[in-house]
Amino acid sequence: MPKSRGGLKLAPPCGRMVSIGVPMIRPVVALSICAFVFCAPAIPQDQPNARIQINVNEVIVPVTVTDDKGRFVSNLEAKDFRVLDEGKPQRIEFFSHSEKQPIVVGFLLDMSNNTRNYWKRYQESMMELVWNLLPGDPRYSGYLVSYGNNAEVLVNTTTDSDKIVDEIRKMKPGGGAALYDAIYDACTKREVVRGEPYEPRRVIIVMGDGHDNASSKSLDQVIEIAQRNLVTIYGMSTMAYGFDSPDSGNLERLAAETGGHVEYPLNTIYKDTAAGTYFCNPSDEGCYAYKVGTGGYEAVISGSIIRAVGAISGDVTTQYVLRYIPDVDPDDKPKQYRRIKVEVNLPGVVIRARHGYYPNGLPAGAVNGQ
Repeated sequence: MPKSRGGLKLAPPCGRMVSIGVPMIRPVVALSICAFVFCAPAIPQDQPNARIQINVNEVIVPVTVTDDKGRFVSNLEAKDFRVLDEGKPQRIEFFSHSEKQPIVVGFLLDMSNNTRNYWKRYQESMMELVWNLLPGDPRYSGYLVSYGNNAEVLVNTTTDSDKIVDEIRKMKPGGGAALYDAIYDACTKREVVRGEPYEPRRVIIVMGDGHDNASSKSLDQVIEIAQRNLVTIYGMSTMAYGFDSPDSGNLERLAAETGGHVEYPLNTIYKDTAAGTYFCNPSDEGCYAYKVGTGGYEAVISGSIIRAVGAISGDVTTQYVLRYIPDVDPDDKPKQYRRIKVEVNLPGVVIRARHGYYPNGLPAGAVNGQ
């Protein structure tokens, strides 16, 4: 039984108390990816860029459970979960709720012209994420990919957060946005760690608004490559001060299809004003806009960034990991996609998990299942 984080206590139908904790930043963070295969051999040290192509033997399904206000439900047991694979109930063979799961996390930073106006804020947000998710423990590693007109792996897989932060400090935005190519490169071109994708698990965090105008890959292609490579995608949206982006749905879809979620740290600063946007005169009745350059303005932005970083960190550290062995025909075509649904024996909760998985690896020479 995991330790309670404090907070509200909800009583499920069976009468057992469930702890719901408030998201918080922790000095040591473990991330987990969403649904997938295992029985993969360890990757030899002399093959750092080897790609794992395996058939499913065991499906791994990390799951996040919150109440309707976004607070994490943190002490469920295996008997509280039900997993459906193509509509058929599955027997859960393994259940875990450890907060110290090894991870490898890719930090993808938008370098397009869209980030120019608030670049300093985005740098700060990404550096906070790096410091929180790479605490110097060898179990946690990460890498940095920038994307403007082209995608580029700037820092390859490392346990040293300072290498990534130092590179982020040097970055300056300009040009287009090759988001999809960046995700593809994160899945295929960086050095892997021994034991992937099961331990450590794979996570990508995108700092951007979902816009793409320079990639050779499509949205559908990179969703599939992320699913095949057992990656969970989270987003730290760069939409700011009430402005909207027509491409925000792309980032939401990337996260939803892989079991992650999107935070909007700079887009809620004026949510409590009468107009609900940046265009609100502070003298208007009901308008509580913050004046740029004041201490209050800086404090509310810093607080919003900290909460967003904590929400992503809290999400992955409170995940439950379920495993089961599905009945899969080994002769199925490699592109066959199997749908997953996770249910919890508790009313009023929100469940976040990957929508499905590909049970078989790609044949030699195939790209993105085509």
